[in-house]
Amino acid sequence: MRSQAKEKELFETMPVTRAIAELAFPSIMGQIILVIYNMADTFFVGLTRSDEMITAVTVCMPAFMFLSAISNLFGVGGASVISRFLGSHNRESAGRTSAFAIWGCMAVTTLYSFFAWVFMDSFVNLLGGGNNPVVHNEACRYMTIAVVIGGVVTALNTLFSHLVRAEGRSMQASIGIMLGGILNMALDPLFMFVILPRGNEVVGAALATMLSNVAALIYFIIIIVKNRRVLVLSAKPEAAMFRDKIPSAVISIGIPACLMTLCENISYAILDNLMSLAGTAQQAGIGVAKKVNMLAHCIVRGMSQGVLPLIGYNYAAKKFKRTEDSFRFGCIISLSFALFCVVIYEIFAPGLASLFIKNEVTVKYAAAFLRRMVLAMPLMSLCYPLIIKFQAMGKAKESITVSILRKGVLDIPLYFMMDA
Repeated sequence: MRSQAKEKELFETMPVTRAIAELAFPSIMGQIILVIYNMADTFFVGLTRSDEMITAVTVCMPAFMFLSAISNLFGVGGASVISRFLGSHNRESAGRTSAFAIWGCMAVTTLYSFFAWVFMDSFVNLLGGGNNPVVHNEACRYMTIAVVIGGVVTALNTLFSHLVRAEGRSMQASIGIMLGGILNMALDPLFMFVILPRGNEVVGAALATMLSNVAALIYFIIIIVKNRRVLVLSAKPEAAMFRDKIPSAVISIGIPACLMTLCENISYAILDNLMSLAGTAQQAGIGVAKKVNMLAHCIVRGMSQGVLPLIGYNYAAKKFKRTEDSFRFGCIISLSFALFCVVIYEIFAPGLASLFIKNEVTVKYAAAFLRRMVLAMPLMSLCYPLIIKFQAMGKAKESITVSILRKGVLDIPLYFMMDA
């Protein structure tokens, strides 16, 4: 693991382009694997040629991604505060911040999983799974395993990736994410087509997702325990983690990240509800399009998450030129990739959609949706780094304003206006 001298070199003296490459490249790779394994669920379920099963997995995506909203609340908030404490050379408070983030994430996720279990039927109906009994039943089975039973494990897995990356250890953070993703892709066909009897493919996908996240969490625990003398991260519950305004600092910065993910999920749930009224083929098509479009988002997310510790550290250390250079270079990379995705998706949309579903009507809808969705990528590629910059600098008001404008305030009313 990196020594404190290496950590200081990375954040303070290493050329910005090289520092970003070292921090962001592993983060981008981790995000790509994360998206690919999310797409793998859709791919393998698509082999059943069942629009109902595809739709069930799609319907559950907002509920599953809400775990990411909780992780971001404590993970992005914790990573921002930790990086700024490290920039001001206060390692003790950085350790207390990580402890608060870990226990806070566990508590909130446990409550969410409990309520998802108690109100399962109503929850699935709210997400758009109430118009088809087959979709509803399959979605409930997926939710029980992936969200109720595996919720805490999944949330902690993502949380640890944020906290480990906050110390500049992007490679170790990304290995954990990639481990879970690769294992999920290996377990998907095993559970869906070998171990479980036919008709249980959605259950198999959920089991593969849960067990892969268990393996990734075990990896993070081993890394933290093995290197506890070097890492500032701590899971020790103590009264000191409520001092130095740590809870308010973590939550104030984490709320914009949480709200952005939450608004995305609410937006997707409303979209699924509207699409369910049009028909299963249309609803499955938008689900496939969203999955493919996630690959475009992952580069921007990975770049932004990798740059966050660098911006936060140098902002706290009052190295403002280095802060701005880090942000500017990250934007250039993100925008370049976004423009590349626009070209590729516009040309190859039908072929990309057909990888996940074989129904010609569904492919037609998915390709049409994808060609429209990707047009937002260039603007999103600049918006997301801007949000991350505000979060890294501890600018809660600016971060939350841009976050809720990006998703929720504008697009949800437009769904109903344009549908009418």
